[in-house]
Amino acid sequence: MALHVPKAPGFAQMLKEGAKHYSGLEEAVYRNIQACKELAQTTRTAYGPNGMNKMVINHLEKLFLFVTNDAATILRELEVQHPAAKMLVMASHMQEQEVGDGTNFVLVFAGVLLELAEDLLRMGLSVSEASYILISVIEGYEKACKKALEILPDLVCCSAKNLRDVEEVASLLYTSVMSKQYGNERFLAKLIAQACVSILPDSGHFNVDNIRVCKIVGAGISASSVLHGMVFKKETEGDVTSVKDAKIAVYSCPFDGMITETKGTVLIKNAEELMNFSKGEENLMDLQVKAIADSGANVVVTGGKVADMALHYANKYNLMLVRLNSKWDLRRLCKTVGATALPRLTPPTLEEMGHCHSVYLSEVGDTQVVVFKHEKEDGAISTILIRGSTDNLMDDIERAVDDGVNTFKVLTRDKRLVPGGGATEIELAKQITSYGETCPGLDQYAIKKFAEAFEAIPRALAENSGVKANEVISKLYAMHQEGKKNVGFDIEAEAAAVKDMLEAGVLDTYLGKFWGIKLATNAAVTVLRVDQIIMAKPAGGPKPPSGKKDWDEDQND
Repeated sequence: MALHVPKAPGFAQMLKEGAKHYSGLEEAVYRNIQACKELAQTTRTAYGPNGMNKMVINHLEKLFLFVTNDAATILRELEVQHPAAKMLVMASHMQEQEVGDGTNFVLVFAGVLLELAEDLLRMGLSVSEASYILISVIEGYEKACKKALEILPDLVCCSAKNLRDVEEVASLLYTSVMSKQYGNERFLAKLIAQACVSILPDSGHFNVDNIRVCKIVGAGISASSVLHGMVFKKETEGDVTSVKDAKIAVYSCPFDGMITETKGTVLIKNAEELMNFSKGEENLMDLQVKAIADSGANVVVTGGKVADMALHYANKYNLMLVRLNSKWDLRRLCKTVGATALPRLTPPTLEEMGHCHSVYLSEVGDTQVVVFKHEKEDGAISTILIRGSTDNLMDDIERAVDDGVNTFKVLTRDKRLVPGGGATEIELAKQITSYGETCPGLDQYAIKKFAEAFEAIPRALAENSGVKANEVISKLYAMHQEGKKNVGFDIEAEAAAVKDMLEAGVLDTYLGKFWGIKLATNAAVTVLRVDQIIMAKPAGGPKPPSGKKDWDEDQND
């Protein structure tokens, strides 16, 4: 038995050997705030249209290199390990799921809230008063958040009138696309609007999965287009490369003869029997393919391999043959053309067959693509065909498209819009500061700091544009004091300038701002509520030797 050394009395004696315990302001609260500030500062420089890109190389090194200013992608690839910083990452992911845009807003705002909370805690208070001041900060933030969400509906400047008008929808998507693809926002916003409007059902329940993206290297962004239907980077298997008024049979199994589940042995005694055996297999395949052709189908899509003999008979009966390896693509195609995927090579009924205007093989750049095209604009799925000089550029355009599509989905839920460019934030800061002055007690300091945190958004936009932030903030406050609620930072001006965001068409969704403020505040308050960090397991330790079963017993002795 190993000699046990008694541990010092206190909390540590209840934990395993090597466990760590931090408590109090210095050890727990300030450490957590510091980690969150570092994370927020990382993505803050990527905020807005003039934000800088981040280069993230993941653990696969050369295979996946990301150059982007999209906060959601950066956070996903960073794999943040610090528990407090993870809370901010989770809030950002919630924003991504709820709204699909505004992830960087959550990070920047939550980071500034924690930074200002630290300033309040460091104002020379004694240790005994620190916990009381911490509770006051938390309560003040929660009051201010509630007040901000009450004020927000009054800041709505306009609403979407007709979501089936491509021009109007394009003008509303312009802002969300602008932050990812500054300079190409008008072209891309129109493409996204065309795709979204074409598949918007009468019920109004829009599904973002119905907008598909196909990326093909070559040409430029201006060569991108929208197709009503689906595009696959595949070649056809047989000789037939184009079919009009297509009747489509979809199979999830290989396009081949049936194979028995159990093994069997065939005893062949002479050449005649061998010929008959081969001929029987050929006749069976011939009958199967002929039955499919006789059912009226002229396009066959299969999810497995295509046998040479089956391909021969498909060419004989003029069937166009397309092979899709992805089950996800197969399901999407079934939804697009209204087909049912069959598990065996049986002739499809009229209900099981899919229909579309044309299926044809085309060449985009030097890439062969198969297009399933709907002539009408009310199909189930639309595809945005993205062209670009490099894969990284097309990935970034895809992220901009994703943000635009999610913004459209938000507008189908709530058509209200608030001014962008920091106008909403400055108005909230002005009104919450006034509210803070009416509140008694220590809460008022936290409420005023909450209002000050809103200044971080126009400040980040100005700093990333290379303009003096203090000058922009003072001009914005001056305009808002005159009652001009829609005035925000003019990002296109060379100097510190402001303009009316409603006239400029720079608008944010009401729901995006609502959830952004709520989630950022919740994350900041959760971090501030932590006063102890207990690491129950040792951070490192000896690894068990291979093949040794009684490792645990040895460790316990």
